Amino acid sequence: MREISVADKGAGPYGIAAGPDGALWLTFAHNGRIARLTLDGELDEYPLDSSECRPTVITPGPDGALWFTRFEDHRIGRVTTDGERESFPTPTPDSGPFGITAGPDGAVWFTEMNTDRIGRITCEGEITEFVLPRTGAYPSAITAGPDGALWFTLNQANAIGRITVHGDIVIHPLPTPGAAPVGITSDGTALWFVEIAAGQIGRISVDGAIKEFPLPDRTAKPHAIVAASTGDCWFTEWGANRIGHITDSGEIAEYSLPSPSSEPHGITIGSDGAVWVALETGGVARLEP
Repeated sequence: MREISVADKGAGPYGIAAGPDGALWLTFAHNGRIARLTLDGELDEYPLDSSECRPTVITPGPDGALWFTRFEDHRIGRVTTDGERESFPTPTPDSGPFGITAGPDGAVWFTEMNTDRIGRITCEGEITEFVLPRTGAYPSAITAGPDGALWFTLNQANAIGRITVHGDIVIHPLPTPGAAPVGITSDGTALWFVEIAAGQIGRISVDGAIKEFPLPDRTAKPHAIVAASTGDCWFTEWGANRIGHITDSGEIAEYSLPSPSSEPHGITIGSDGAVWVALETGGVARLEP
């Protein structure tokens, strides 16, 4: 494993995604920038129109651009691979957009933490919002499922949600009370998610059956998760300074990061097949599987 310094400690690299151009794209949550990192370490930064907009999660869009949430000023951002930026305000004030993913319908879908809504934005910037059946649910991460629907975590409602592209919503409560799910990913067959408070990794099938796998360290605070292939997922342990790996059978391996207290958050699989992690203290880690 190796680390690359990409920013000052105060910049806060948070989200990371593999772009269609083969580079890694990062959000700098604390200074309002988007960064592009090539596999050989070349870095370009793109300041946003507000240094305090708090860009968080970033994802490749269906239009060849990168889309990201701006949690603090309640907007959805878009950046092309050439660095052209624009943003779109959410219809509901103070929405707190956080998770974001490309949907199966040619649009981008996102969560609104503060207002218990799931949003859909077209590539032209038109936004539709869907109100969840629970208040105080705190929808967090979201991903496209293998069934043509979108799946998302409900951090405070302690559940996994599913929404169709037409807005039909189903909620699946978790077996462990107070688990506080955050990150979620699809491996092409099922959905995998992390339980930050319970120190567990969860798996939910498209029919709603849930299985949970306790981590060796229940205080590790798993945060984000990404699937490399079916039954092959990698996740960050924010509280333990590690990267974890889990198989379909629940076998877990953990890898310590070189720098102490590096605060690993976002995680993705790069175009080189390696695991890349955003470290909020100012770096990026690369782990060869």
